[in-house]
Formats: sequence, structure tokens, C-alpha cells
Amino acid sequence: MKEIMAIIRPKKVTKTKEVLDSLGFPAMNAIRVMGRGKQRAILNEISIEINEPELLDMEGSMHYIPKRMLSLVVPDEDVSLVVEAILKVNHTGQIGDGKVFVCPVEEALRVRTMENGDEAIS
Repeated sequence: MKEIMAIIRPKKVTKTKEVLDSLGFPAMNAIRVMGRGKQRAILNEISIEINEPELLDMEGSMHYIPKRMLSLVVPDEDVSLVVEAILKVNHTGQIGDGKVFVCPVEEALRVRTMENGDEAIS
């Protein structure tokens, strides 16, 4: 089993969930996160008009940028399918598209039924 963590743009969450659900992966956690990488500003994420010239000079100076982190655990054989789907939905070619991390999961347990392993995540 692997955990797939995807840091994506907030406006891409709904489409990502729809695609993963259609592929048979409806179970996930979604968390609002703040972070920063090379992006350093929000481009095309929100629409605001800036009327104060001194604020225009501060473009690109955000400390943290709002993102969403999706986390799901999938069987090893489904990792490529899920990662490719996430990449396809979230790729714009612009800075700030996000990151995807794949981590090993040693064990999974479903509390209600006491199932473990792949049975616990299906």
C-alpha cells in the first residue's frame, strides 16, 4: 500500500475528487494548508483590483499561499493510475501547480471491522 499526498490549487479540488471517484477511489482526506515554494504569489487564483500603488510594489511577497492537501491510501498496483489522474487534472504548466508525494504504508486497519491491509482500504 502507498499513501499519495497531493498539494494542489484550491480551485482544482472538486475536479480532482470527481476524477478519482470515477476511477473508484472515493475515499480521501482533504485539508486546507498554507505553504510556499517557488510560486511566492497567487496568480490567477483570485480576482481583486488593487488601487493603491504601494501595494502593487509588493507583488510576489506573500509569505504563505493557500493550497489543499489530498491524502489517500491505495494498493500498490493502483499508484500509477491515481498519480497520473492527479497530475492530468492539476497540470496547467504554470508555477504553483503543486506537488505529489508517494509514501509507503506499512499497515492499515479499519477500526469498525478490524480488517487490515488492502481489505481495510477498499
